[in-house]
Amino acid sequence: MTEEMGPEKARASAWFRELRDAIVAAFEDVETRHDGPGADLPAGRFEVTETRRASDDGSDAGGGLMSVMRGGRVFEKVGVNVSTVYGTLGARAQAAMAARKGIPGMADDPRFWASGISLVAHMRNPHVPAVHMNTRMFWTPHAWWFGGGSDLNPCIEYAEDTAHFHGQQQAHLDPHGPDHYPRLKAWADEYFYIPHRGRARGVGGIFMDDHSTGDWEADFALTQDIGRAFLPAYLPLVDRRRVQPWTEADRDTQLVHRGLYAEYNLVYDRGTKFGLETGHDANAVLMSLPPLAKWV
Repeated sequence: MTEEMGPEKARASAWFRELRDAIVAAFEDVETRHDGPGADLPAGRFEVTETRRASDDGSDAGGGLMSVMRGGRVFEKVGVNVSTVYGTLGARAQAAMAARKGIPGMADDPRFWASGISLVAHMRNPHVPAVHMNTRMFWTPHAWWFGGGSDLNPCIEYAEDTAHFHGQQQAHLDPHGPDHYPRLKAWADEYFYIPHRGRARGVGGIFMDDHSTGDWEADFALTQDIGRAFLPAYLPLVDRRRVQPWTEADRDTQLVHRGLYAEYNLVYDRGTKFGLETGHDANAVLMSLPPLAKWV
């Protein structure tokens, strides 16, 4: 099933938008009901901007929605982006795709279609962990696949928070087979590693790429449950920690840890590289960067 896949593309794109809407509503609800440190600030709301992908010949190449909240009571900066883009891959992207994924024929027919959701949250209270989540579907005339996952990035780790986050991931993956969670956890540990620092970016989560068993329905269902796991995995941690008092020393620890996040996303993250190389809106691609960070 590698030809046009119209219905499948439409279903995937609609699902990513549905997940985006649920997360935006849940995060704004957290802002509304917050009564801890920072409650004197106005409740944060998302600013929504349409994005368009730039094509070389000026033709329609798709786009999406960039939703960013800045300066909230709980969320210092959070972005929840969805996009559906298409067109032809440039020479550099073709070469990278062929080399990394072993897809033949890209030079002869370099068409592609991609849709997904990408989320990064940087929190005001240093006790509330930062978090990242994305899921996506990619299609070419030669192959299709799904990817994504979510991972937790606390600057001050609490073992019970880490256990809850991973427990929800496993609970959502186990119905698809007992091998999925340990495999995707190990993949996340490897992928979200910062070689030049010799350490992980956070406390891990789940991650997959190039996922295509040949059964589109099963692979899509797995991808949906990766997305469905996010709110029950993360919101209880936000509610547990957002009312916790914090010190300037805690804030300093947070800013230094954010430097790790920025380094990883600018140097290693595949999504950042792909988005910039294929002409997607740079502000949307770089939405993941923290509002403030520090290096020592």
